Amino acid sequence: MTKQQMNNIEESEDELFEHFRFEVTKGQALLRIDKFLMGLIPNSTRNKIQRAATDGDIYVNDLPVKSNYKVKPFDVVRILLAHPPFENRVDPENIPLDIVYEDDALLLINKPAGLVVHPGHGNYTGTLVNALAYHFENLPLNSSERPGLVHRIDKDTSGLLVIAKTEAALSHLARQFEFKTSEREYVALVWGNVKEDAGTIEGNITRHAKDRMQMMVTDDPDVGKPAITHYKVIERFGYVTLVSCKLETGRTHQIRVHMKHLGHPLFNDARYGGDRILKGTTFTKYKQFIENCFKILPRQALHAKTLGFVHPVTGDMMRFDTELPQDMQDVIEKWRGYSVSNAAEADEDE
Repeated sequence: MTKQQMNNIEESEDELFEHFRFEVTKGQALLRIDKFLMGLIPNSTRNKIQRAATDGDIYVNDLPVKSNYKVKPFDVVRILLAHPPFENRVDPENIPLDIVYEDDALLLINKPAGLVVHPGHGNYTGTLVNALAYHFENLPLNSSERPGLVHRIDKDTSGLLVIAKTEAALSHLARQFEFKTSEREYVALVWGNVKEDAGTIEGNITRHAKDRMQMMVTDDPDVGKPAITHYKVIERFGYVTLVSCKLETGRTHQIRVHMKHLGHPLFNDARYGGDRILKGTTFTKYKQFIENCFKILPRQALHAKTLGFVHPVTGDMMRFDTELPQDMQDVIEKWRGYSVSNAAEADEDE
């Protein structure tokens, strides 16, 4: 599987990790950064370095730079990647899996919120990959040396993931994600009353310049990666809206970033500001209602509900659908009751 294929697969890393760091000496003459790094990074080529710059992985003084940037004395050059610089050791762990479907080529897993997909900084054990290593032997490794993974979703997002059991299935499924032929629908509860019943959000997504834990939409067509999200309103509750989001691309935090860009952060999404009251009244009773909702759903309100793809062996179109997890169902029901109650009170006041 090519790096380009993996770049188009949905990511869940929340941090960048320093793999290399160089401080430019006082006597350094102006020199293109790709030439500067070639002699410093083991087994590197100019093509690889230029690709890293294009992907936004090369930083000078904490800002991403292009490959034609010219280093100067006292610059601090760093290579930051989305995975930690440690050997990819995966210990099998007996973690239960909710398997929705399985055959000789692949399996579908309904991932619960809170389960990290693969080992990373601060999460070297207890991940989905550790569970896969326990339950299955000889899963194919993707380009990041992770067994079976075709795509990923965030730790606190629940829902469907397809896992490849053979090299052929991994390659076939990865191409479908790369060429946007897979079908992915998420359900999200977002702050605010979404104006349009349906729409499309387009905008390149890149790492936030000031908060490296966040992604952001940029207007610069030469920065970041293209991202397209199609949304449709499912139900309105006044201060929040239940929406369906279909991904045309799969970028890091795509739905979370695009909905915030639209002005509607996900309910209780701490990383993007949804974990505070963004819409509603100042009444203490309302504040208590929101706090109760946050306790019931202590994560962003996002679920990967449906997944469709062509089976890599049979050629049949396969579509899978899951119920919303109980925490999301409970909060939606609370909002439904709250909106009905508010509507009744309004009718009485007329």
